[in-house]
Amino acid sequence: MQDNELVTFAGGTLDRAAHLRGDDNLLENPTARALPIWHGKPLVDATGAPCLAWLPMDAEILKVANEPPIFLGLQNGEPRFAYDVSSWQDENADKDEMMKFRDESRNQHPSLPDTVKFIDLRSIMSDLTHDDAGDAATAKGIFAWHLNHRYCANCGAPTVVSQGGWQRLCPACAHMHFPRTDPVVIMLVTHGNDVLLGRSPHWPEGMFSLLAGYMEPGEGIEESVRREVFEETGVRIGKVGYLASQPWPFPTSLMIGCTAEALNTDLTIDPVEIESAKWVSREDLANSFAGNDPELLPSRKGSIAQFLLERWLADRV
Repeated sequence: MQDNELVTFAGGTLDRAAHLRGDDNLLENPTARALPIWHGKPLVDATGAPCLAWLPMDAEILKVANEPPIFLGLQNGEPRFAYDVSSWQDENADKDEMMKFRDESRNQHPSLPDTVKFIDLRSIMSDLTHDDAGDAATAKGIFAWHLNHRYCANCGAPTVVSQGGWQRLCPACAHMHFPRTDPVVIMLVTHGNDVLLGRSPHWPEGMFSLLAGYMEPGEGIEESVRREVFEETGVRIGKVGYLASQPWPFPTSLMIGCTAEALNTDLTIDPVEIESAKWVSREDLANSFAGNDPELLPSRKGSIAQFLLERWLADRV
């Protein structure tokens, strides 16, 4: 696939500059800017088209961070950092809304302008520029890893941030921990003119998407595709091919987009894995994407599932 780098989150403007991650002097650089993240929600400026809100290093909101910032890299030679400011208590937060699959709430710190707010990345990912989406995914993903790796897996002692946030070090046993990415296969399973779609019970009513699942130790991509499809639907797979990938910071996955040729069409649903699945013709999928079928809602805009399905409809796979 020639345009796989157009997938949302698979990009960004930053030079990661890994050789500078141990340079604490970068924090004093007058051109340095920081992106605050609050409970996984990046700070966004919605004055016009939504864009990430990079703040000066002395911004009031940054003072509530409990740990050192993440050095994201260089943007046009200027240092860029991300701060986790989740310790700030928003008394006006809609906690019920924030628990939803798609959080539409907006959270504003009193020191910031009315147009600058913390916004759930899932709800705005398709509105950001390709580069902003990629930079936000990097920041959100690395903080998700930090949140779940505060203790050493080797001895159980508390760990500390090091190497600009790209490592956690255990002072007790000197064990070094590095960010992890969880590989997930997502499959464009086809049989002639039909594509296989499934849905999870926590998704919005009527929404269907491509089948997907985590890879297991000792599996190749092809093996994982065949196992996941058979476990969820009873469909056996023949030829498997690679199409594109997408970093998916919910929390720290890498979606590996594949084609998969079905050898049978009978469905045997595993209710533990998915709620339902069905074969959908190219014509019915096009009707769904046009918004004409309330019982078949397309996958989220900005997801690799929609990216792959759009290209299958256009015969570009």
